Amino acid sequence: MYDFIIIGGGILGFSTAMQLQQRYPDKRILVLEKESGPAQHQTGHNSGVIHAGVYYTPGSLKARFCLEGNRRIKAFCDEHQVHYDECGKLLVATNEIEMQRMQALWERTEANGLERYWLSADELKEREPNIVGIGAIFVPSSGIVNYAQVTATMAKVFQQAGGEIRYGHRVNALLETSNEVRVSTEQETFTSRYMISCSGLMADRIVKMLGLKPDFTICPFRGEYYLLPEKHNQIVNHLIYPIPDPSMPFLGVHLTRMIDGTTTVGPNAVLALKREGYRKTDISPADLVQMFTNLGILKVLAKNLKPGLVEMKNSLFKSAYLEEVRKYCPAIALSDLKPYPAGVRAQAVSRDGKLIDDFLFMNTKRSVNVCNAPSPAATSSLPIGEHIVDQITQLVDDLEKSH
Repeated sequence: MYDFIIIGGGILGFSTAMQLQQRYPDKRILVLEKESGPAQHQTGHNSGVIHAGVYYTPGSLKARFCLEGNRRIKAFCDEHQVHYDECGKLLVATNEIEMQRMQALWERTEANGLERYWLSADELKEREPNIVGIGAIFVPSSGIVNYAQVTATMAKVFQQAGGEIRYGHRVNALLETSNEVRVSTEQETFTSRYMISCSGLMADRIVKMLGLKPDFTICPFRGEYYLLPEKHNQIVNHLIYPIPDPSMPFLGVHLTRMIDGTTTVGPNAVLALKREGYRKTDISPADLVQMFTNLGILKVLAKNLKPGLVEMKNSLFKSAYLEEVRKYCPAIALSDLKPYPAGVRAQAVSRDGKLIDDFLFMNTKRSVNVCNAPSPAATSSLPIGEHIVDQITQLVDDLEKSH
């Protein structure tokens, strides 16, 4: 019998496991992960950006966790010798409409308590000779890191403190009774006093296994990237982001310096035709049926038809993708866009057809379930993990009081 079982070996699962082991050093804690190692899905397929918290609604969990997470992830990396680079981010306006949107972002960054600087066109040129724009916001606290390496380090800290990990264990059934939670995998059944799920793309399915009726569904969006050739490794000195269109659900195509020295262009956001569909050819008939019979998802697709078609065009035609990035970086040519692995974002969609923007949890008497953990979840993984540990501690206290 375990005291706690955590489902999911991404960065949230291991951040939670590590902090839970620190809070309850004498308890038996087990992490179950269906893949052969940590960070195989969203964590290992993201852009590696340590976000500052520019875009998020002031006062939201996203805004709070991101600001604190930015500081804590760097401190964690310092402590455990994980290399990161605090290269800073530039949000670049290329026309007057974007300048107006940039003013709104400037006010939001102030409300979120960020250090930032307003750059004129000349100051932008000085910092970034290859970038064209009429102004920019410079946010120095943004950085880059390899989140798969961060996750592997968290897993190691967790194990060294006495935690157990079972890889290759796919959960296929759950049963919560008044005394325990039974977690069944293809190999065996484990029992635990409490359970936490950080299951990303499978979040709604795990909740259903507990017998709950979630009022959301996970909709997978594939983010496709291109890699620039080695000659362009120094094309930018910072992370370069366009000013986002507030009517669009995603942030637009950006230039990202990677921690290995390369530079990527991306991502776009297209509907993935499989929950873990990293390639255009990945299709799951069962996942498709589930998506296209879900009223919430159908409403989202209808509402975002125009931007969705633009994203689809950018996915199918490299030249359309190139246009997006040439708005602010005309030095990039079509031949510079080389293949690079895509990521898939687990986006929770509400029954009434809204993209759920903030973190979402569904809890029972003996379980805490992370149902939506959108970007910046990797940046925010330490405060989110602490928040989850606080929630499970509350469940433990409540049950002990009632007995």
